[in-house]
Amino acid sequence: MVQQSRPSPQSSGPTGRYAGKRARSGSGDGSQAAAIPPPSTQRGFAPYGARDRRSYAAIDLGTNNCRLLIAKPSADGFIVVDAFSRIVRLGEGLAATGRISDAAIDRAIAALSVCADKLRRRHVTLARSVATEACRRASNGEEFIRRVYKETGIALDIISAQEEARLAVLGCHALLEPGDGPALIFDIGGGSTELVLVDAHGDGTPHIVDWVSAPWGVVSLTESEAFDHGDPAERAAAYGRMRARVSEAFSPLARRLPKDAQDIRLLGTSGTVTTLASLHLGLPRYDRQAIDGLIVPCESMRAISDRLSGMALAERQKLPCIGTERADLVVAGCAILESILDIWPAERLGVADRGIREGILRGLMDRGGRVM
Repeated sequence: MVQQSRPSPQSSGPTGRYAGKRARSGSGDGSQAAAIPPPSTQRGFAPYGARDRRSYAAIDLGTNNCRLLIAKPSADGFIVVDAFSRIVRLGEGLAATGRISDAAIDRAIAALSVCADKLRRRHVTLARSVATEACRRASNGEEFIRRVYKETGIALDIISAQEEARLAVLGCHALLEPGDGPALIFDIGGGSTELVLVDAHGDGTPHIVDWVSAPWGVVSLTESEAFDHGDPAERAAAYGRMRARVSEAFSPLARRLPKDAQDIRLLGTSGTVTTLASLHLGLPRYDRQAIDGLIVPCESMRAISDRLSGMALAERQKLPCIGTERADLVVAGCAILESILDIWPAERLGVADRGIREGILRGLMDRGGRVM
């Protein structure tokens, strides 16, 4: 029996080790966050015991993707023993109807059934499963959660935007470039984008200074603006309107960000940044080992965004690492990314193929007796 944890006050992937991986260079050159309680500030590891043989699991059901990670603690982090990711488009049509559609529910439950089977086969003893923006917005979100539990046994917890931001920071902050300046960590989701300003010194968990959750992610922004017109001039105008929407949502935080700060750092976790980083490297297919921890010049990401925003849908579908599943959403991601670069003009962008799931796992292992 899997213990479903509640918070206190890619297709199957390979196994691998998660630890304090260093950032590396690639080719080419709401509200105040005081409301977000920081994770444990203690560091180090307790002696090994029976708990170190446990398997822990994290499920992140987002507006676009359903992701699972199963891991065991190790001396320098944790070792991934199984992973699963599937695009389910849970938030498809949500902006128009205010509800999660029957088709989206069926897709999500099919993916979560795969996750439930993996939890059983891997003998997971402690799991936390979270749902984010789509379930926060949907009028039938709670009804959907009850149906998921009835049909799969997975107890989804609809987390707040604050908790989503905190988990993303906890999961990926190890990939921040070294430095003394302020850092902005962002997560471009399907239904929302979280921006978190952190004060990060040394190896400890960063202190969250400020944050905002904007109601625009790749699905919600795509559905707000018809983009794929035949006329390139109309596509350019639509892209400009996308950027204007996102900039307006970011403006409260933008006014509070430190001005003229030196040595500013930027780290992003999302399908948008990993996809654009893959295009930056010219990869024929996605390679997590090449992308997670990569440092990319921001000008390169802007140039790729500009190129994608000028392409027709059929052209984007032919690009490696985009294909038919991401081609219609990637332009919205580009608009969000460029709006972030407008308000936080860092020279380089750190790319993380990790985030909420990894943050959940670290929290579970901490509560299971290991100090992370």
